[in-house]
Amino acid sequence: MNVSALWTALCVCMCGAATACSGKKPGNNSGRFVNATLVRINEYLSAGYKKGVRPVRDWRQSTTVAIDLMVYAILNVDEKNQVLTTYVWYRQQWTDEFLVWNPEEFDDVKQISIPTANVWVPDILINEFVDVGKSPDIPYVYVGNDGLVRNYKPIQVVTACSLNIYNFPFDVQNCSLTFQSWLHTTKDINITLIRTPEEVKEDKNVFMNQGEWELLHVLSKYKQFSVDSNEYYAEMKFHVVIRRRPLFYTVNLLLPSIFLMVMDIVGFYLPPDSGERVSFKITLLLGYSVFLIIVSDTLPATAIGTPLIGVYFVVCMALLVISLTETVLIVRLVHKQDLQSHVPQWVKHLVLEKATILLCIRNKKFCPLLSQGSDLPLYKENNMNTVRCNHHSCEGSRDTGRNLGLGMTVRDTSPPVMDSILHEITSIRQFIEKKDESREIAKEWLQVGYVLDVLLFRVYLLTVLAYTITLGTLWSVWQIA
Repeated sequence: MNVSALWTALCVCMCGAATACSGKKPGNNSGRFVNATLVRINEYLSAGYKKGVRPVRDWRQSTTVAIDLMVYAILNVDEKNQVLTTYVWYRQQWTDEFLVWNPEEFDDVKQISIPTANVWVPDILINEFVDVGKSPDIPYVYVGNDGLVRNYKPIQVVTACSLNIYNFPFDVQNCSLTFQSWLHTTKDINITLIRTPEEVKEDKNVFMNQGEWELLHVLSKYKQFSVDSNEYYAEMKFHVVIRRRPLFYTVNLLLPSIFLMVMDIVGFYLPPDSGERVSFKITLLLGYSVFLIIVSDTLPATAIGTPLIGVYFVVCMALLVISLTETVLIVRLVHKQDLQSHVPQWVKHLVLEKATILLCIRNKKFCPLLSQGSDLPLYKENNMNTVRCNHHSCEGSRDTGRNLGLGMTVRDTSPPVMDSILHEITSIRQFIEKKDESREIAKEWLQVGYVLDVLLFRVYLLTVLAYTITLGTLWSVWQIA
């Protein structure tokens, strides 16, 4: 043996001794397998594992999948398309009989996380799915040493829901999330709850409660159904009951409408014989039309129904039109015209006698309300004075004629002038009498107009109050419920 061979053998022996002293195997890199126990468990579990096979040793035994649901947020409620978007925390767990190990053989490790793609996962879906939400991908599941697999993940759920908007903005929606195995029957997969139904119902710990919708409760119900008479499927249905917060819509929709209706009622206190009431109510009607155009995008719309608040706005618009029509009729009635006829007797009997008793306005005096009839006594007095003057003038002329006849004969040289004067006086008297008559007619119609205005105003007020009380009662009941 030469020197080089001895030196090589000595180096090998020294390296082997150093390795033996350090306790490391040849070829191992320091820090490469820090979690060697987890690697050994993973290799132990994956050896011969078939993820496409339901993990039971006895095929006659069904796999029970326990699920749980916690609502985190209500993202969107699309009334037009009948779609509800929620963000939930979904949990499911089952027992995999092939993923079992003894913790004492693996440094007392009792659970590990392994990729979801490497294990069998039940095909439990939500029946109401209509779109794939933007859910984060959780690629791992927890596996316990007893074979319990826990698959916890957040899901953005876009589901179909029958939304009833009739009670908007005091509506309560009940949307269901139905979990079931799409393929397996109850002989293979059954479903149960991780927690009790009472705990699921009252759990609001993770719900974001600052949005438009308030979570009331989550009801859970287990049911088995059959497509045919032989195969039964298990399903777990969660009813998510939510309620809309109506403060925003009350302030921005209901209160402006109520203010406009109150102003319409106040407008009845304007005198009906003035044109200001008509212009005032036309302005209110135009303002309400603009208001409806502005809020039209806020109201939810569906193809099968209209919310009650939409009916409320339409009825308010109709009441404003009725109020304007009533004002136009009353103004036309009390407007003074020279060619008006006398008030019929049956109108006087019904309006000026019966209606005044019914409305408790018998003792009201309508004469001061006649803006153009305040000088009527003056015209009557002037008329009587004119008659007296005419009478005395005629008598004075006769006396003068007699006196002149006693002394000497005086020839009346201007009979056409006197006849002209008498004719003019007679024409003036007839004009004044006709004027007085037209004023009396206008006064009668004004009295009728005022009585009818009071009557129609009270009927209109009772209608508005009854309509308001009915809607207020309905919305209060819905809010309490």
